[in-house]
Amino acid sequence: MRTEAEAAGPPLEPGDFVQLPVPVIQQLYHWDCGLACSRMVLRYLGQLDDSEFERALQELQLTRSIWTIDLAYLMHHFGVRHRFCTQTLGVDKGYKNQSFYRKHFDTEETRVNQLFAQAKACKVLVEKCTVSVQDIQAHLAQGHVAIVLVNSGVLHCDLCSSPVKYCCFAPSGHRCFCRTPDYQGHFIVLRGYNRATGCIFYNNPAYADRECWVGRVRQSGPHSLFC
Repeated sequence: MRTEAEAAGPPLEPGDFVQLPVPVIQQLYHWDCGLACSRMVLRYLGQLDDSEFERALQELQLTRSIWTIDLAYLMHHFGVRHRFCTQTLGVDKGYKNQSFYRKHFDTEETRVNQLFAQAKACKVLVEKCTVSVQDIQAHLAQGHVAIVLVNSGVLHCDLCSSPVKYCCFAPSGHRCFCRTPDYQGHFIVLRGYNRATGCIFYNNPAYADRECWVGRVRQSGPHSLFC
């Protein structure tokens, strides 16, 4: 069955349209979207073992505060080739007064900066750079995926109902922490694109029953993990 995006316009050449079979795995809590995205990537690569994943979380001492650098170390733990692209090498102090980070910022700043400092020695590849849509498309065209940190306050999906445009929902029975006026970090997995329309296909771990896409993206978020 062809999607509306595929059906519109002339036939697309190979490389103009990519949809990778990345499984959707829903986050369990309001804080573990990054871990859910990591599970999606590992399952896509055929490397997800739940018990081994839990052991890795313990070994890396990952708690409820998950930063992109944590996911880079997690990918390295599983032997996944990766490249962590970030606009800031270390903690961006500009987020200190954001409600999403405020409570544990000082403690996390020390921990996260230490992870950045040790990255090269630990063979975790970190680069300070901006990632363009063309970079993303080239990466996806090779069958690779990307975990991207976005602001859920502005995240939207052109296929979903209107509430999705304003909130990355937590699972049923959990309070939604996303309806705030400032920054609210949320991880998603990029899994494809349509070059003709400029849209990017992605999996949102807030849901278990849908695949999403957003049109005309200019560049990725400030932190992207390419796997």
